[in-house]
This record gives sequence, C-alpha cells and structure tokens, in this order.
Amino acid sequence: MTALAHHLGTFLRDHLPRERGASRHTCETYAYSYQLLLNFAAERLKTRPSQIEVEQLNADLILAFLEHLETSRGNSAKTRNARLAAIHSFFHYLEYRLPSCLDQVRRIHAIPRKRVDQALVRHLTRTEIQALLATPDPRKRAGIRDRAMLHLAFAAGLRVSELVGLRLDQLEPRTLDSIHVLGKGRRERVLPLWKETTAAIRAWLAVRPQDGDRELFLNAAGRAMTRAGFEYILTKHVKTAAEQQPSLESKRVSPHTLRHSCAMHTLQSTGDIRKVALWLGHASIETTEMYLRADPTEKLDALASMELPALQRGRFTAPDKLMAMLKDAGRSKNYVE
Repeated sequence: MTALAHHLGTFLRDHLPRERGASRHTCETYAYSYQLLLNFAAERLKTRPSQIEVEQLNADLILAFLEHLETSRGNSAKTRNARLAAIHSFFHYLEYRLPSCLDQVRRIHAIPRKRVDQALVRHLTRTEIQALLATPDPRKRAGIRDRAMLHLAFAAGLRVSELVGLRLDQLEPRTLDSIHVLGKGRRERVLPLWKETTAAIRAWLAVRPQDGDRELFLNAAGRAMTRAGFEYILTKHVKTAAEQQPSLESKRVSPHTLRHSCAMHTLQSTGDIRKVALWLGHASIETTEMYLRADPTEKLDALASMELPALQRGRFTAPDKLMAMLKDAGRSKNYVE
C-alpha cells in the first residue's frame, strides 16, 4: 500500500507549477478538486484524509464521487468533467511513478467525460449593463473600485482570473488606454480600453492604497481581490441594479456573464466572429461560434436572403369511390403471393 499524501503534495507543489508550467489558478482549482475528493473518500472509507492510500482511490470510488457531485452538491456535468480532468491528470502523473498501480490508473483513465448540453450563452442587454455600471457609489472608495472592476470586466471581456490577477505593470503606464493580458493557456493579448473605462481606472488609482499588493484591485485589507470576493461584489450590485432594471431579477449573473455580454455586443457591432475570438483570446474560433447561435441577427440575415419556393395553386378532386373500392379489392391479402 502506498501513502497518498506524499505523491499528491509533490504533484501540486512541484509537478504542476515547475514541470508543467501551470498557473496559480490552475493549481488552486486542482487542489480544490482533490479536497472534495478526499473529504468524500474519507467519509466513505471511515478514515482521515491524511491516512488514505493510493490503492483505495479505485475506479468505483471515483465514479461514486462524480455521482455525488451531481446529486448531492448539485454540480453540472461541466463541473463534473472539470473535477474528472484534475483526477485524470494526477493519475497520469502516478502512472510512471507507481508501476504497481498501472491497472488501477488505466481503469480510472477509462472513465469518460460526460456529454453536456450546448446551451445558449446568458448575456445582459445594453440597458442592463448600464444599470449595473451605474450602481456603485462613486463617493466611496469601495464604490470607485467596484465601478472600475465592473467596467473593465465588461469592456475587456476578461475572465475572472484575468481580472483579479491583473497587475499594475500590465497597464499602459502613461495613458492607461490599454492593458496587457496574460490569458488562459499563457496566450497574451493587448486590449484597448474605452475612455469611460480608462476614467474609471484612473479614479480608482487615485484612491488605491499604495502599500497593498501589486495587483490592480485590492480588498479592504489591502490584499489582492479574490475570485470569491469579486463574485460577492457583483452579486451585491446586481441585486441593487435590479431595483431599477427589473429584468435582472430573472437572470443569474456571474462574472462570466459579463464576458459573454462583451462578446455578444462586439459581435452585434462588428458582425465579425474573428474579431470576437481575438478580443476574448480564444485559441480556436470554434469556441467563439457559440455566440453565433445566441445572436439572432445572423439568422435574420440568412432568412431575408432566402427565397421561398413557389407553390402552384391546385384544385382538389375527390377520388372516385368505385375506383377506390376496386383498387382495394385488387390488393392481395396474402403477402406471400
């Protein structure tokens, strides 16, 4: 039997950041997946997480854990697949370090990803975006910060990890009219900013604490804003904006909703899906095609360019009853003949 703790610690601290070059956010996401898995396994095996051994994490337990995510925790199939990807990555790491577990590793690798529904993306209308951006109080430092965060998240279409991880040195130092973003898969892109967004960032820099972390957006303690912190702030302002814009009450607004809204507005303004892909930093334009399915403009243009086939008007003639009876009587009742 092989202790799990040593191999899992080495995987998270050395293999992912140093050998694979994974980002801090990837390491945190993987660590949280294993936290969920080990808590579930410890309860199922009646032991402590630190005493779990590699051989105990067999395919049956992994399948039970994935079922637990969907039934007990209410996670979607997409979240289930993300947890499974983290588990696959760790056991791929063990495959070349624990030959005795090779059969166990192959059984776990055989667990397939679950197919997910390709739902339409949720986005906000221009009126809803305006109501949301106008919600933070510009007379308070927290309100100035929140307005700058919301402006930048929407205008640049940033992922929440890109937003909270944005550093001061990623801003154009003199004009503040562009940002340098290191996105998913270590793909870099430079994005110009609207004047309103630049003004919001400039107002925040004027009141931002100077002795805090090097990230652009800080919390009340002067530390870098976290993903959970921004989600809390967004939820609070959406609730307030819904009082002025009731349509927001029926929408579930997440940080990624702002990114989707930026993509949809960019597509409607330019009509070019390639520009949307460049703006969002997608590796493949196939990822960006989901916005075409959600945008009715393209479908209306296609409908307008189509010509309906000409249908000739005809006259209905009732069949002769005698001829119908003769045809029916002439049919053989024996299908073999």
